[in-house]
Amino acid sequence: MLTRFTVETNHRDEMIDVTAKIEKFVKDNQVNEGAVIVYCPHTTAGITINENADPDVKRDMLRRFDETYPWNHQKDRHMEGNTAAHMKSSTVGASQHIIIEQGRLVLGTWQGIYFCEFDGPRSRTCYAKIIGS
Repeated sequence: MLTRFTVETNHRDEMIDVTAKIEKFVKDNQVNEGAVIVYCPHTTAGITINENADPDVKRDMLRRFDETYPWNHQKDRHMEGNTAAHMKSSTVGASQHIIIEQGRLVLGTWQGIYFCEFDGPRSRTCYAKIIGS
């Protein structure tokens, strides 16, 4: 079972909670046991799992990414000027695997699945693939 979904971003750097989309995909396919892979096929965006209770966590993470990978660096040579976005997406990663048990995603109490935009705003495509029954 594979689904394709779109994420519309509004800012250059943004973390969008896609947990509900993935939960609905699992529920709609009546999956009881297995795993779901959430994948982002873009070189300047990624997927992560992190806290979804306190919005300051997202703000802090995006700020720290900017501190670690400044948008304008005098030695960057990539002609598009978005080397920082490539660095951030490589740090976050392109996919996450989430276990499905008794029809539910196995996530910690405070965890959510995030699409991480680092070169927006854009319309992005992501995929989710269920492995199991």
